[in-house]
Amino acid sequence: MDSGDELRAKFMEFPYVSGSQRNLMVELLSSVDSRLGSSLQPCTLPPDVQHFENPTGSARASLHLRSGLPSSQALNSLLILLGLIRHQPIVKQFINQCCHLGFPDLALPAFKTIEKPNLYSQNLLLRSLSDNGLFEDVLFVYKKCRVSGVSSDNYTYPFVLKACAALYDVWFGNMTHGVVFRTGYGGNLVVQTAHLDFYSKIGEIGNARKLFDEIPHPDLVAWNALISGYSVNGFDYEVLNVFQDMRVMGVKPNASTLASVFPVCSRFGVNDFCISLHGLAYKLGLTEDESIVPALISVYANCGDLLAARDIFDTSTRKNIALWNAVLSAYTRNQKPENAFTVFKTMLLDEIKPNMVTFVSLIPSSENLGSILYVESLHTFVVKFGFEKEVSVVTALLSVYAKLGNIDSAEFLFQNVRVKNILLWNSMVSAYANHGLWEKSLDAFCHMQMNGFDPDAISIVSLLSSCSELNATLLGKSAHAFSIKREIDFNLNVLNAFLAFYCECSKLVYSFRIFDRMVLKNIISWNTMISGCVDNGELERAMLIFKQMRQKGVNFDSITLISILPSCHENRDSILGSAIHSFAVKTALSTDISLANALVSMYINCGELDAAKLLFDEMSNKSVVSWNAILTGCRFRNLHKEIVELFRKMIEEDEKPNYVTLLNVLPACNILRQGKSIHAYIIRNMIPLETPLLTSLMIMYARFEILTSCLMLFDIGDKTSVSLWNTIISAHLLSKNGTKAFSFFGEMLRNKIEPDVITVLNLVSSCVHLNNLHISNSVLAYLVRKGFDNDVAISNALIGLYAKCGSISTARMLFETLPQKDTISWSIMINGYGLHGDGVAALNLYSQMRLLGLKPDKITYMGVLSACSHAGYVEQGKMVFDSMLRDNIEPGVEHYACMVDLFSRMGHLNEAYEVVKNLPGKPSANLLGSLLGACLSHGNYRLGEEIGGFLLDMNPEDCGPYVVLHNIYAAGGKWVDANNVRLVMEQKQFSKDAGISFLDGNISSN
Repeated sequence: MDSGDELRAKFMEFPYVSGSQRNLMVELLSSVDSRLGSSLQPCTLPPDVQHFENPTGSARASLHLRSGLPSSQALNSLLILLGLIRHQPIVKQFINQCCHLGFPDLALPAFKTIEKPNLYSQNLLLRSLSDNGLFEDVLFVYKKCRVSGVSSDNYTYPFVLKACAALYDVWFGNMTHGVVFRTGYGGNLVVQTAHLDFYSKIGEIGNARKLFDEIPHPDLVAWNALISGYSVNGFDYEVLNVFQDMRVMGVKPNASTLASVFPVCSRFGVNDFCISLHGLAYKLGLTEDESIVPALISVYANCGDLLAARDIFDTSTRKNIALWNAVLSAYTRNQKPENAFTVFKTMLLDEIKPNMVTFVSLIPSSENLGSILYVESLHTFVVKFGFEKEVSVVTALLSVYAKLGNIDSAEFLFQNVRVKNILLWNSMVSAYANHGLWEKSLDAFCHMQMNGFDPDAISIVSLLSSCSELNATLLGKSAHAFSIKREIDFNLNVLNAFLAFYCECSKLVYSFRIFDRMVLKNIISWNTMISGCVDNGELERAMLIFKQMRQKGVNFDSITLISILPSCHENRDSILGSAIHSFAVKTALSTDISLANALVSMYINCGELDAAKLLFDEMSNKSVVSWNAILTGCRFRNLHKEIVELFRKMIEEDEKPNYVTLLNVLPACNILRQGKSIHAYIIRNMIPLETPLLTSLMIMYARFEILTSCLMLFDIGDKTSVSLWNTIISAHLLSKNGTKAFSFFGEMLRNKIEPDVITVLNLVSSCVHLNNLHISNSVLAYLVRKGFDNDVAISNALIGLYAKCGSISTARMLFETLPQKDTISWSIMINGYGLHGDGVAALNLYSQMRLLGLKPDKITYMGVLSACSHAGYVEQGKMVFDSMLRDNIEPGVEHYACMVDLFSRMGHLNEAYEVVKNLPGKPSANLLGSLLGACLSHGNYRLGEEIGGFLLDMNPEDCGPYVVLHNIYAAGGKWVDANNVRLVMEQKQFSKDAGISFLDGNISSN
């Protein structure tokens, strides 16, 4: 037996060496025998070498544990014990065998002992490590070889660049690019394609395109890399353009090409083009390709054609796990979680073992089922199939727990993962942010860095959302500086996030600086700037950006139009809104339900209810948002009958109302039976009585003075909600019960509920009902102590309170001490003087208001005219009325009534009658009755007779005009006419109601 055979025999005697280790060493020694001959010297093994662990499972399975494998340690120790570790040829051969057999992890410890590896071993190990996803080890091997002086070639650099892209190591990737050019491999097609792929994956698609354009004759791999890069980075139009260029150049696509193009088509929703691509795949014989079939299922699912997607799945001859995952994902993306769970059940019944992709696809859809039980059941399956330690699955579970409000479970999952990655940290940061725990989100971001994880683009985006909510501008700027330092700021998603952040913090100047410097902009960039300008009141700039976008040939989407529509709301520009509507129709975006809903809201806010109704009626698919939009429009117009009818139709079309719907319908209930039926519907459908809905029900019952029902609802409400207390106080005010409203305010304070502005306004209204100056003074003292007197609306209410309670001096003092007076302040004070009959003070205030450049409104003019009427200032009243007309303020019926009252009081009956005759509408009976009484008082019997006859024609069943007309005839000496009127009254059996004396409570007939 030679030395090699002896060594082999001794090795075979080790009892704790695994089968994979033994086979590997046998192949290694056989290879050494054939190449070097049996030149190994025998060595004596220590008798106590009996400690090699026997690993469970195959070496290939244990390879992925990446934590100091027992098999790797055993073989490395064996090489040392046999004295082979210093034998460089054998070690190199050992490394080669490990790589060929697919065990690069076993070769890595031995590789570290080689002083100067050769180019062949380097490339072989790099390839094996790269194929197994060990990218950190790829860079380690490459760096060691460079230090050892090993040269690189066109086979080396693609593996290094792939590792840099996977690890997002931008700095080392750029450095490698420089090395490639220095070593003369910059023109190699394989290396160029690797660089192209690297820049695509790190988001520098501009550099990727530049590299592609420098390739004189790009092959299919290069075209695929560019198409994939555009697709991954969201440049969908560029994907289609490059694909078209590729076809023009005569390059025949393969399965990888179509797999990258299909998702882009589905995102556009262009079904015809998707079908054409499907036909191309069939023509090329790729329809059974393992990558194409799932892509086809996905593309039809994204286009909304679930029947076609399911048909492809059902007719497929090879239903592997990828196909099951594709059809499952198709249902989840189309918001069909019930169907997705059915597919999952069928998959289990067919004994198809789910993988990580299955759970990652299915778990997010469980949040749409409305119950955390589905998530928990999936969690059970995750544990059953052994994926509870997989970070991607844990991340999906963490996210869905957080979205369903169970942040405790999310934290528990996060804390029980021993080996966390950047994705898990990002998910936790995002979970806190989405749950409104902004400070915790920032803390998690800090702890992520303390644990050695450098934030990436996703981290920065999550951080910025918290900074926006906290209005932490300085922290957001720090994140911006950090991203520039780490060279993350070139990432398009990060740049878009910074645009949104600065817009939300009202720092538009920074947003425009970033936007103007962006080399590449996608549709999200433009949409962010448009919505940011609209939100910050820069409506003209928003329209300017939209025009620039059109001039540069950037195709807008539905979000663009939805973002620009609020500018039409603010300006009440229905013409611009109609133009946007036309854009939507021309670009086939009008079918988008979100855009259609926004257009309906735009027309409503612009006062074009008929246009909104027309668009609503033409919508083929209406969502609950659509119904709510049109219901809101009708509520603004007080079209109560239309609201009730729309609600009935909504129920008939099986559209389930939400609480917003009911909030619109409840104020439209004109009879108690309607309100009760809505209440019954809420109970029958088990709709949660959240505070807004509950308070709306209370107000509905209060309108019909059913306070018992209000109190019952109040008792089941959330007593910690100030709006609940405000509603019960308002309910009693509607019933003119100021004392009870005041007592509820006291109970509210005893329950330690801090009042808000609405509470205080209700409190002041209670004081108006009580009409008690002592209570009013106490309330004023309380409001001053709490600081509410600084609010203009409350100060205005207090001015009105004191004016009505008779203390006009206190009202004037409050008015004078107001730091900022609005039109309402002046109107209330003027009206207060009118109530007290001080016409001079009212007119002086009116003149002072005009001199200050303030424009009176209808309420102001009403107060001035009323004051003139009470004081009998005819000429001044006429001047004020003429000023109102000059200000282009159309007088209402109440203003004409004031003028009639003013003229009637002072005996200018003919002028009063001229006002009545020139009314824009038919005069009311009350207005004519007032003028008729003035005719009697001032002895103008001729005019009184004319008005009386007119009144009798309007309402022959009202006894009031008969009485006044009888008295006019009697006063004028026309006793025959007076007797005729009395005769008609007797025939109609009119009788005057008995008068009530409030002095002694006795009833007396007058």
